[in-house]
Amino acid sequence: MAGELRIEHLVTRGTFSLDGGTWDVENNVWLVGDDDEVLLVDAAHDADAILAAVGDRRLAAVVCTHAHNDHVNAADGVADRTGAPIVLHPDDQVLWKMVHPYRRPDHALAEGDLIEAAGTGLRVLHTPGHAPGAVCLYAPDLGALFSGDTLFAGGPGATGRSFSDFDTIIASIGGRLLTLPGDTVVHTGHGETTSIAAEAPHLQEWIARGS
Repeated sequence: MAGELRIEHLVTRGTFSLDGGTWDVENNVWLVGDDDEVLLVDAAHDADAILAAVGDRRLAAVVCTHAHNDHVNAADGVADRTGAPIVLHPDDQVLWKMVHPYRRPDHALAEGDLIEAAGTGLRVLHTPGHAPGAVCLYAPDLGALFSGDTLFAGGPGATGRSFSDFDTIIASIGGRLLTLPGDTVVHTGHGETTSIAAEAPHLQEWIARGS
């Protein structure tokens, strides 16, 4: 028996670097699957810790919500040791090449794609703004959204650095995320988990500010 479909979480620590600065960060790493197969959302910092969490299960894919270094710097190590493909939206190639100049992702993500693992599907929502190729993954069977750095508890992801744009992230959130059921649990790239309903009042204020 494959066991119950579930979401697993670990926190890894390292640094985020862009535009000449470097900051200490903690990243949320998410596994979606059962006892036989899992999908990895964001291979951050520590390949050994991620592989320990995967264990002897089949890793269906290493999905990158975007290509900032703190979300992809362990992707090659995990992929090389499991044979899992790395998948990324092509609009983030410029950021990916800053981290992995000699390796390309294995597959390109696109709006509406369905990524399957352990008998469930995660729908790709292209949500540019924090990064050009940022995506969120919606798992209706689990009532869950994996938001990367597009949406956090308290508001949208940062847009103050290169390749980001405030108006774009606000349009992404309003057009793609606020349309989801309010009880959808939002599993973020950093910090606390939240929900669409909990964030909607704050987000409406951000959207009004951006209009």
